Amino acid sequence: MTRLMTVLLGVLSLALLAACGPTSEIGAPGAAHIDVDTPALRALRDKAGIEPCAPSSEDAVKGGLPDVVLPCLGGGEDVSLAGLRGPLVITFWASWCGPCRRELPIYQRFAEKYAGRVGVLGIDTNDVHPDAALELAQKSGVTFPLVADTETAVAGAGLRVVYMPTIAFLDAEGRLTVWSDDNGGTAVTKAMEITSLKQLEDLAAQHLGEDALGPVAPAKSTVKSAAKATAKKAS
Repeated sequence: MTRLMTVLLGVLSLALLAACGPTSEIGAPGAAHIDVDTPALRALRDKAGIEPCAPSSEDAVKGGLPDVVLPCLGGGEDVSLAGLRGPLVITFWASWCGPCRRELPIYQRFAEKYAGRVGVLGIDTNDVHPDAALELAQKSGVTFPLVADTETAVAGAGLRVVYMPTIAFLDAEGRLTVWSDDNGGTAVTKAMEITSLKQLEDLAAQHLGEDALGPVAPAKSTVKSAAKATAKKAS
């Protein structure tokens, strides 16, 4: 019995390690066509309060995102990745990826804290369950824009998203920095799980520059405001 339990635990451990493994083992580029814009999915997106995808119109630049057009997850404007400009933090995730589930709320906190200065875009990658993806987004409190890459078009265009979750940064000129190894001139992503807001802020500052984050405005104190109003009224 003890030996059987040991074998079962070993198999389970291997399964967990492979849960966010290479996308090439799950499906080749263009392997699955999934409709990510249906009435049911639009309802899920609206319920979650996810921001609409903004179309991009800039020209592609050398060293930028692949020249790929992705649909907005849950309906809306398609997004030309090559036309995007930063400063932008991009997370590659999927509903089947355990670490992605843990880190999505951190990306949302970052998006809220740096709204208007640094954008956040989620690319739901190699995920054949857009309903599960939107449900996860809602559960995680995610409201930043999400696009879907069900056919692994990004990988097919040369940016090999092999392990997830992973992260990329796009500067104001459209130049891309990917958390990756160079493999014969082809970027191959490495896994990167964000575990804290501070970690994400440090990475953003490193790859986008300190100026991109800018000073964070102090929160207004309602207690102080009330005290001032009371003092003014008394005078």
